[in-house]
Amino acid sequence: MMGIDTNILVAFVIPEHPDHGRVRQRIVQFQQEGRRLAVTSGILAEFVHVVTDPRHFENPLNMFEALTWATFWSEAEEVVIISTDIAAHQQWLVWLEQYHLGRKRLLDTQIAATWWSAGIREIFTLNPADFRVFDTFQLHTLS
Repeated sequence: MMGIDTNILVAFVIPEHPDHGRVRQRIVQFQQEGRRLAVTSGILAEFVHVVTDPRHFENPLNMFEALTWATFWSEAEEVVIISTDIAAHQQWLVWLEQYHLGRKRLLDTQIAATWWSAGIREIFTLNPADFRVFDTFQLHTLS
């Protein structure tokens, strides 16, 4: 199973995103390989926040469109929603202290801890630096 970062979902959905086409191709490739994709509720919340923000895109989605996509990802056969359990919560706190991470790293660290706790060791992201610090994931990017 592979963790899918928020920025991948955004690029997949927003045609004006510079990586739109390449992300779509890679997701199709993962589907053809039979890979399961893992997201969290936090990722979907962040996705809705970003795609509806006119500061990010000239043509942002409206809330109904964003929630339709969030529902699509939630119900897709190849997607698994991973919940933050107590082990993930504890790992989140450990990593925040261990790596001296601040307030701007809270959500990424929680997402990483949730994936780690669920046994996920591969992540597809456009921002590998967000997860490299943990030195425990195989990071997939477009390069």
